Formats: sequence, structure tokens, C-alpha cells
Amino acid sequence: MKVVVVDYGSGNLRSVSKALSLAVLDINREYDVVVTADPEILCCSDYIVLPGVGAFGDCFRGLSAINGLMEALNDAVVSGGKPFLGICVGMQLMAERSTEHGDFVGLGWISGDVLPIDQADKRQRIPHMGWNQLILGSTDHPVLDSVTNGDHAYFVHSFAMKCSNRKNVLATTEYGGQIAAIVGRDNLIGTQFHPEKSQATGISILRNFLEWRP
Repeated sequence: MKVVVVDYGSGNLRSVSKALSLAVLDINREYDVVVTADPEILCCSDYIVLPGVGAFGDCFRGLSAINGLMEALNDAVVSGGKPFLGICVGMQLMAERSTEHGDFVGLGWISGDVLPIDQADKRQRIPHMGWNQLILGSTDHPVLDSVTNGDHAYFVHSFAMKCSNRKNVLATTEYGGQIAAIVGRDNLIGTQFHPEKSQATGISILRNFLEWRP
């Protein structure tokens, strides 16, 4: 089984791949974690992880700049139904649009927009950075097995996804209002926080993802 971490020049690739390798050890499976930008390897993968750090537009341009990568992603994830995990900006890229430093089109896999965090309290710091509690929705999603209300995860972001369909929001966090912390549908799941930095909670999510059969 091959787990591909997509390398498009934006993401904590070493941290994400190391955390996935730890999760592989936990489930005692023969999974190969590969960091690559090669569309052919991506098409032959069993699981796909898209990390992301920085601005939405820069990340989308990075994906688009690698010949064949965007097509391979759509073929593997949308047409092929392979389990997909987006992390931070990698999650936001699943949206239809982002207004971060302009107006940018996303992958359009989950209906909704990426908008600035609502700074209702002016004392509230932006970016939202640090540990926050997860508030689970009414879901029994297998990737969230063993994750409970109040578990902490590590966030670093200034923009957040606003899903058109509330059913696509699997968990939220509170930061001057409810922010989508985990989104998903079908074979797609994404975390606004960084599971690779979220200690036991993050490893649990990665372990569950690698055992997921959507």
C-alpha cells in the first residue's frame, strides 16, 4: 500500500511524512509513505495527503505549475475515489474559492468559500495560532474514531472554510465564533489544524485515515 504526500513546494513535508510513518507503525501495516510530485506515482497510490502552508493563491499556483499534477489529483481522488486528506491550506484548497489576498478558484471538491476569520473581538489575535478544542458534530466518521469533544489540536491560520452544506462540517473549534476544524464528504476529509503537530489527537486521526475504506 502506498501513501503519497503531495510535494508541490508548500507544506511541512518532513513533519507530515514522519507523523504518517509513526501512524503506520501503530497500525502495523506494510504501508510505504512517499513524498512526491510525480503524477504517475500519485495515480498508483492508495492514500493521498495534501499538506499546505502559506497563502491559498500561492499553494494553488504551486499545484498548477507541476505538469500533470492537477489532472492526476482529480483522476485519483474524484474519479478514482481514493482516500484523500487535506491539511491546513491543503484542506482549504478543496473549496470553490478563496478571498485571501485576491480572489482565487479552488479545486471545487467541497462547496464553499475560504474567508477571513471573523475578528468579532478586536483583542483576538490573527492569525489563530495555538491549541484549541475540537467540537464534534453529529458524526460517526471512521477517521474520527477515538477523537472526543474537547480534544486539543494545533492551529495556525488567518482564513477559514465556510461550507455551503453544513453536513460537510464534521467538527468545529471556537475562536470568536465557530470555525470549521474538520470537513469532509465521500472519500474526502480535511483538517484546518495540523495533525502532525497535534500529538496524540493528530496521530489518532492519521492512523484512522490509513485504515479508512470509504
